[in-house]
Amino acid sequence: HLPAAAPWIVRFFLSARPQKVRAAARALRALLGPSLETLQPLAEAAGAADLVHRQGHLTVYRSREALEGDRFSWELRRENGVEAVELQKEELFQFEPSLSRAYACAVFVRENGHTSNPYRLLQRLLGAFSQAGGELLRARATGFRLSGSRLAAVKSEEGEIAADAAVVSAGARSRPLAFSLGDKVPLLSERGYHLMIRDPEARPRLPISEAEGKFVATPMEEGLRFAGTVELAGLDAPPDWRRARILLDKGRKMFPALGGNTAEERLSLWMGHRPSLPDSLPVIGPARASADVIYAFGHGHVGMAGAAMTGRLVADLVGGLEPAIDIAPFAAGRFSRLF
Repeated sequence: HLPAAAPWIVRFFLSARPQKVRAAARALRALLGPSLETLQPLAEAAGAADLVHRQGHLTVYRSREALEGDRFSWELRRENGVEAVELQKEELFQFEPSLSRAYACAVFVRENGHTSNPYRLLQRLLGAFSQAGGELLRARATGFRLSGSRLAAVKSEEGEIAADAAVVSAGARSRPLAFSLGDKVPLLSERGYHLMIRDPEARPRLPISEAEGKFVATPMEEGLRFAGTVELAGLDAPPDWRRARILLDKGRKMFPALGGNTAEERLSLWMGHRPSLPDSLPVIGPARASADVIYAFGHGHVGMAGAAMTGRLVADLVGGLEPAIDIAPFAAGRFSRLF
């Protein structure tokens, strides 16, 4: 897949220049910072408040040197108003006793939250949408019919659906829909894996990131989930389940109580597509060909965190209101320049 991914990778490296990273961080803070407050009234209205938790997030390190190597990223967070507290070794194990004693230090972010069952959360939100008069149609969208610059219909494999407004939020498969509206967006799938252990012998009380291993352990309703890593292999290549099982090995080192033998029937493996742009910012805003079509895709690793504010921005745009935050950094047209 390297030849197809190469242009994206080049843009990714060029986007890692400090001034670009700082600009992206400011834009993401505006999008992600209010996520829990924005989601809360929707979750409560849908009877799903019990699925959203605000217990913070812990990032653990095996050495002080590793933490120092991450210093820029923590300074970047603090510059954007994120409060982060460093924990030394003994403080860490008082805070989370289930962790391996191999960890030397950690950083705790109190404001972060998580959902213990994203599927049930979405089911309940969909139920509230339906009760409010919304209708779910399952069909593959293939394009749009415009009358001048005004939207007339969404084309689908089931026929045309009349519409005076539409939102492109098709995840990693949004690229051809945007292209049909005149926007060439370098969207790529960062494939991620997860492995869930049912009835785990260790259950932390909050999500924990392993800094060097680049994975996260999250307590869920159905067990303990390990998720992470990035695979660039396209949309259609079959999953490489070895990548999920690597997470099991890493998880056992994180939580010694898990032991070395876990019955297969207690494991579930999954692979999904993170729709990612090379500058780590999503695309949010009107399409080039018609302001009646709004883009809302490309959130990469922060889709759940960015969903609520993105939804509010889409509602503002469709309703002709001033967006709640500055959406200029998320414009599709930012990719019209080569670099």
